[in-house]
Amino acid sequence: MEMELEFIKSLLFIFGASAIVIFILNRLKVPSIVGFLLAGTIMGPYGMGLSRDTHLIEVLAEIGVVFLLFTIGIEFSLERLIKMKKAVLKGGGIQLTSTILIVSLLSYIITSDLNRSIFTGFLVALSSTAIVLKLLADQGQSDSPHGRMMTGILIFQDLCVVPMMLLLPTLAAQRIQLTEMGLMLLRSIFIIAVVLISARWVVPLLLNQIVKTRVRELFIISVIFVIFGIAFLTSEFGLSLALGAFLAGLVISESEYSYQVLSDIIPLKEIFMAMFLVSIGMLLDVNSLAQHLWLVSVSVIAVSIIKVSTGFLSVLVNGYAPRIALHTGLGLFQVGEFSFVLAVAGKGLGLITEEFYQVFISSSVITMFLTPIVFKYAPSVSAWLTSRKALRRLGGAHHFYRTETRAISKRDHVIIIGFGLNGRNLARVLRMSGIPYVVLELNIDTVTEMKKKGEPIYYGDGTSVEVLHRLGIKRARMLVIAISDPVATRRIVSIARQENPELYIIVRTRYTIEVDELRRLGADEVIPEEFETSIEIFSRVLAHYNIPRNQIEDFIAAVRADNYSILRAPQPIKRPLSAELEVLSKIEIDRYMIKEGSAITGHTLRELNLRNRTGATVIAIKRGKEVLTNPSPSTVLEEGDILWLIGSKQQLNRAVEYLNTERFLIEKYQ
Repeated sequence: MEMELEFIKSLLFIFGASAIVIFILNRLKVPSIVGFLLAGTIMGPYGMGLSRDTHLIEVLAEIGVVFLLFTIGIEFSLERLIKMKKAVLKGGGIQLTSTILIVSLLSYIITSDLNRSIFTGFLVALSSTAIVLKLLADQGQSDSPHGRMMTGILIFQDLCVVPMMLLLPTLAAQRIQLTEMGLMLLRSIFIIAVVLISARWVVPLLLNQIVKTRVRELFIISVIFVIFGIAFLTSEFGLSLALGAFLAGLVISESEYSYQVLSDIIPLKEIFMAMFLVSIGMLLDVNSLAQHLWLVSVSVIAVSIIKVSTGFLSVLVNGYAPRIALHTGLGLFQVGEFSFVLAVAGKGLGLITEEFYQVFISSSVITMFLTPIVFKYAPSVSAWLTSRKALRRLGGAHHFYRTETRAISKRDHVIIIGFGLNGRNLARVLRMSGIPYVVLELNIDTVTEMKKKGEPIYYGDGTSVEVLHRLGIKRARMLVIAISDPVATRRIVSIARQENPELYIIVRTRYTIEVDELRRLGADEVIPEEFETSIEIFSRVLAHYNIPRNQIEDFIAAVRADNYSILRAPQPIKRPLSAELEVLSKIEIDRYMIKEGSAITGHTLRELNLRNRTGATVIAIKRGKEVLTNPSPSTVLEEGDILWLIGSKQQLNRAVEYLNTERFLIEKYQ
């Protein structure tokens, strides 16, 4: 009972202190991730000691990482993962290997102990999957070039945790048979294959049967069972729980229920993610940090320089521009959560001392503290550094020359930057219309593929003045920017406007807050995806309420002409639609069928004289499978015709009564 009360007290302090710290930091514009880490440091056993039961907190933290990696996996797909194989294998392989080699070499120079040096390389090489992917998702940059590279490298790192753990006994000078290690790796590959194969058949079939029961509780419980079942299964085969959770997400992402699963799991993920960050903060021993402040500072600086450099190198080798490579390197400079797992295991095997462990923990937590801040300024820093002379030469016209040795000679053409869905659709329309255009793309694989199909596409970074000159920016009529990188977009707009004041610039952005800034930098039109979706929705709603089409079009034009300010800041609409809606609410539609033997049969609508007699109007006639819209007055009525009538309720009642009599005939022959 005492343990349960202590656990509840710990939770009480954790959530209370976290709320206060995050509230204060929010006023200072500091990310919540820093708030959770700081709250853990304050409340932990090395701080105020408000929560000493770190083991239970660590259990919840591990569950938090499981939920986080699951949601990341569910937002992926096997097809997308296969497309990322270059980033995962080549990018991740170069980053991890080069980091381990550099750190091991430096450590060996200091300690002269090869095994401990290699282990130190393992610890430093890993970055924080949980923190980096959360920051990418929060900033909407998961699908940006640097976001894809970061994700690929992090996935490779997580996969390598398994062989690292297997090598620890060997590094600790304990004997282990190579055959046993090989069997373990084969078992790991086998379980991953089984999990991925089940994504195609087993899990979708299971979820389909569960959904048919229409019991929401059963659906949620089954999903949680799948998450922890696969995570447990992979851990039993030597893989990490988090990697198993990521695979579980991939499995469910292949089913049509992935969005419902994501909406049900997200609230749980946020709670446990907070616990994970708090538990990391609790590991920081403030006293040890104070005693080894100089050593910790040197370690943080050294680790940051090494990891930024290796991250930069791995992305550059993958064919990306230096700006993207440096941005990726800055994002991966921190030490990861799985490094803590390795550190604890290594300390138990005698690979590191208690003093080294405390210095490592302090250095690692500080890099995590700094990650949100580095993320905030990484785009500006990478853009500024790569604009320096040396890096500008590395990333400028050199990349353009990889696909073209001469500058573009076209005039009055359209320059499209980004060849995603929007860029491809625009290129297709321009090609059909006979309008000249060129495309600039940062994905070398896309450039190679589309070049073979005859597209005028070139590889290069649009933030480079040299590249824009080669595309003929001074002679172009229009520039269309359709990339998922807000910082690069702003820089391209600014450069393009300076180079060609007459250029018409259209920008697509996912971020509504970018509209005013992009207009200020020189964009003629900024199209935020969210607002265009909103326009499509409300135009269809108004059309359903029979608002006149020309009035809907006028309203849409007014919204766009005012830079979407009506949608961004609610204000009274100059031409309210309430009057039209009130009028339309009084208009009804009714139907009347001409029966066998009716006196109406054989007469024309003119002879019927329905509008003058009743006020109702015939707007259509359904004759068998044929529909006559807006029938002329000379239309002859036939038996079985269904008349569609429009008018007020009173007018429609008079029309039905009139059609049921023969007064119009009597009056006609009088």
